[in-house]
Amino acid sequence: MARSGGKRSGAAASGSVLGVRALNRATLARQLLLARSGRPVLDAVGHLVGLQAQNTKPPYYALAARLAEFAPERLSALMAGREVARIVTLRSTIHTHTAEDCLTLRPFVQPARDRELGAFRAGLAGADPGRIAAVARDLVEAEPRTMAGLRQALGAVWPEADPRALAVAARCTLPLVQVTPRGLWEESGQVALTTVEHWLGRPAEPAPAPDAVVLRYLAAFGPASVRDMQSWAGLTRLKAVFERLRPALATFRDPDGVELFDLPDAPRPDPDTPAPPRFLPEFDNLLLAHADRSRVVPPAHRGRNWRGNQAYRTLLVDGFLAGLWQLDGHTLVIETFEEPDRARREEVCAEGERMLAVMHPGAAYDIRFGSVART
Repeated sequence: MARSGGKRSGAAASGSVLGVRALNRATLARQLLLARSGRPVLDAVGHLVGLQAQNTKPPYYALAARLAEFAPERLSALMAGREVARIVTLRSTIHTHTAEDCLTLRPFVQPARDRELGAFRAGLAGADPGRIAAVARDLVEAEPRTMAGLRQALGAVWPEADPRALAVAARCTLPLVQVTPRGLWEESGQVALTTVEHWLGRPAEPAPAPDAVVLRYLAAFGPASVRDMQSWAGLTRLKAVFERLRPALATFRDPDGVELFDLPDAPRPDPDTPAPPRFLPEFDNLLLAHADRSRVVPPAHRGRNWRGNQAYRTLLVDGFLAGLWQLDGHTLVIETFEEPDRARREEVCAEGERMLAVMHPGAAYDIRFGSVART
């Protein structure tokens, strides 16, 4: 793995303590947020092990913050060409993944789908999940179906069962992708589903070895604990995998004494490496990929970028969560938790102008600052 985002910290010997800023800079470097990357879009999506995508626009803004040469049409073209797709994987949430990861990561997280199905078994009225999967596969491969359409069709086959439970069983047992135009830039479309094999025109693949996924996680989010990866993946019982890999990994401690694992040659920049402002979308994986998020979210601001189940678009300043942002008509509204000094304000404005130029070229926007009200 190429080193980037600053020099390696000489204090980061295996077994040593990594402070919050050291963890922050290491994670930003892996996330392509310390310095923008020249990677192609498809390569970046693969390196990041997907982009969280409950909403359709966040993957585009996530890449705009990370790539030196990006235009939304590039990701949209990959989606139209079926080189990336939207599918439920990590943490039972929708992600935009490369085609290869759609085929392999979905079976990797199957244990989480099995747990979800368990909560709905009573509504199946004895219907066999394997039979439901077979019928649902025929339905969605004949034509993409909405969840409502799938509920109706399955309910006609099993009238004694709860239609919602039947549709959940299909979603949990089959690798279902959202077909385009859903997810394309500046296009709209309702959620319609088919199997990943049918959409990609490729046969199913076995789940990757857990060891390989751990190494990819550390490359994109390390250094990290076992609990961190379990939180990211939505899985349990991964400790044995880390123990198996221990001889090939570097180990550290966080300030609370929690053991962290990392790739020996992964970038761990000096904690004083400058971190430019970044505008991140709602649900960005940077803020969701660790059980302990203090490497990005200061304790004073914990929970301030969420309300209920809704996440806000977030602003990073000096590598840490510092505020929220939104587009209100043709105004970029930036609300900070603390008043920035003049130099920081200018840096944030410059980054905002760049983001707008990339995501909305040719459009005129005002920039307005405000403060996030405490609740």
